[in-house]
Amino acid sequence: MTKHRANDTTGESEMEIEYSVLEYLYRHPQAADTLRGIVDWWLPQQRYESDSLRIEHVLGRLVAQGRLHCDRLPGGEVLYALDEHTRSPQPH
Repeated sequence: MTKHRANDTTGESEMEIEYSVLEYLYRHPQAADTLRGIVDWWLPQQRYESDSLRIEHVLGRLVAQGRLHCDRLPGGEVLYALDEHTRSPQPH
């Protein structure tokens, strides 16, 4: 009998899908869909939401380190750019 290894690539990808489906359903508890709908709508949306949170976290860390600076735009969004102290000098 072969044991399922936790670091198996297939197992990891299946666990990621399981997590994504459940996370979507926790955020949208009234949702119901077919396999095609889940693949086409839930998983891409969940991937976007998860990646967006991770990206925001990384951007915040780069701002805290002084490598980026951010400005709040009139609509409330935040604009990120390289901090001028970390820019390399431009050739003249």
